[in-house]
Amino acid sequence: MKEHIEILLVDDNPSDVELTLHALRRYKVANRVQIARDGSEALEYFFGSEPGAGQPKNVPPKVILLDLKLPKVDGLEVLRKLKTSELTQAIPVVVLTTSREEKDIVESYHLGVNSYIVKPVDFEQFAEAVRQLGLYWLLLNEPPKPGSSP
Repeated sequence: MKEHIEILLVDDNPSDVELTLHALRRYKVANRVQIARDGSEALEYFFGSEPGAGQPKNVPPKVILLDLKLPKVDGLEVLRKLKTSELTQAIPVVVLTTSREEKDIVESYHLGVNSYIVKPVDFEQFAEAVRQLGLYWLLLNEPPKPGSSP
């Protein structure tokens, strides 16, 4: 049986990954976090080597925390593929990035991102942002049931 993860963290910066995991542990927000270190790994997590194949490769997470500045496949392309696939389009995606560029913000929302957050520089602010993200997306948000239709 495939284990259900709560968060897929897509980030290539080891320091940011560690800070995010530390904040999640500190506030006991999420126990099951999967890490993808580039955009290609994120897409592989969902689609395997055959994008668009009949079923997702893994059980979908409750939320995806996505950095935009990624190697191999950038975050905007990952977002585009996630939001255009019927298999993954309902999964909430939160961009958690250092980019304040207006074009990145506009394009992210155009592609269907659920939230766009610029990573705070200060650890305490960053930890608080991660805590609030976890509380909202894992505890308060009501996602549709798998296979539900409007």
